[in-house]
Amino acid sequence: MNPANRRQWLALATGGLGLAAAQAGTPATSQPRTLIFPRDAGAHTDFKTEWWYLTGWANRPEAQAAYGFQITFFRSRVEGTQSMRSRLAARQLLFAHAALTDVAGKRLWHDQRIARWSGEAPGQNPADSASASSLDTGVVLQDWSLLREGADLHAAIRAENFSMDLRFASTQPLLLQGDQGLSRKGPNASQTSYYYSLPQLQVSGSLTLQGKSLQLASGSTAWLDHEWSQQLLQGGAVGWDWLGINLFDGSALTAFRLRDQSGEAVWDGGSFRAGSSLYTFRQGEVSFKALRFWRSPASRANYPVEWLLRTPADFYTVKAVLDNQELDSSNSTGAIYWEGLCEVWDSNNKKVGRGYLEMTGYASPLRM
Repeated sequence: MNPANRRQWLALATGGLGLAAAQAGTPATSQPRTLIFPRDAGAHTDFKTEWWYLTGWANRPEAQAAYGFQITFFRSRVEGTQSMRSRLAARQLLFAHAALTDVAGKRLWHDQRIARWSGEAPGQNPADSASASSLDTGVVLQDWSLLREGADLHAAIRAENFSMDLRFASTQPLLLQGDQGLSRKGPNASQTSYYYSLPQLQVSGSLTLQGKSLQLASGSTAWLDHEWSQQLLQGGAVGWDWLGINLFDGSALTAFRLRDQSGEAVWDGGSFRAGSSLYTFRQGEVSFKALRFWRSPASRANYPVEWLLRTPADFYTVKAVLDNQELDSSNSTGAIYWEGLCEVWDSNNKKVGRGYLEMTGYASPLRM
């Protein structure tokens, strides 16, 4: 499908990426509930939006040879008239983004996929080119996949200029964000999501960049976020800033804020886990202060690529490893956003961790 036709089809299917509001009878994300695994590691197709987000740092045996990677699968429930559903023969849309940051080469490579899904169990509809299991992590989108294999997760990505064949092993218990997995995203009770993370994942496997195979060395780490909701952005919010940081001492730091058009926070939150101790940040306890900006020559968006982050755990300086880590997903989710590898210093100016920074709504207001 060429880009023009793809955009027209996507607009028809999603109402211009507004993704129509969930119909009556669908579950609400306003009350805590006990998350049950492995079932809640799978898809929740009666919710409007969902994503599985893997980000990480890939060590290489050679000195200074390191890579950042992002693998994201999105699911969106399609609502509309019966005539629309019959034309599309699908109740779900699946999207995927993948990106590889070549630190030494100072370049970001990225690709994307999109497909319709009937919503039936994987393998039940021969017409499906994509599916997501409701039993455990198991998302397939054409030649891309994220699957549970034994105790580990396995991601396989085959893009034009790069590929990833990576395994992720848990080293810590999963982290329930917010109130036992119910994460508040605004002042209204409906502005919540179910949200858990798997920090400090141990990564093994290989990358391929422009035909060259790159084996990973020990010390490669990753972070998984899995989140699903009916409504995420409150009125007036145009995007968010988010951080997931694996600290070198084994701790895990999450911080986020939702922004309005003027750049002011309309909601914030996150968490800090050290050992078995977890502190969930209350609204108003997290602040982001931009220290340095980078303007994209492609979108003209002005992104903060260095931050002073204040949390109850500490004050941190967050710096992008590479300024240009902007992704243009106009041919899938429709958004242009910044998602990239970063490093973190504590209030004593000691480098204490690395992870990923995501910034949305800078090129144009995000529509969810």
